[in-house]
This record gives sequence, structure tokens and C-alpha cells, in this order.
Amino acid sequence: MHLQEILAWRKSSASNPSGNCVELAAMADGGVAVRNSRHPAGPTLVYTRAEIAAFLDGVRAGEFDDLAH
Repeated sequence: MHLQEILAWRKSSASNPSGNCVELAAMADGGVAVRNSRHPAGPTLVYTRAEIAAFLDGVRAGEFDDLAH
């Protein structure tokens, strides 16, 4: 069975209709899986909760705002 089939994937409500977003899913072992929503059968990256927390802290602080423009 593939990760894409057994995980409960979710994406931001701010995602646009053209599908330009990523999806995340909590894993039983505590990890967080990340994939491109346009290619759900493609590669999946897995991060620890601490890595996701550090990333989200950086997002909240505006550290990646320049990447969206």
C-alpha cells in the first residue's frame, strides 16, 4: 500500500483552484508527510514534528515571505 492511500491528506483552505498547493498528513510514527497536490502519486517527503514546527515558526515570522512574490 502506498502512503498516498493510507494517510489522511489535507491542504490549506487558502489553496487556489488551479491546484498550486502542497498537502500534509500526520503519520502514525509521529512524522509529517508532504506532497505536491498536483502529483499525488509522486514523491512524498517526510519530516519530524520538530522540523515542521520550526518551519511554521519561520512562516509565522515572515522569514519566507520573499518566496511568494
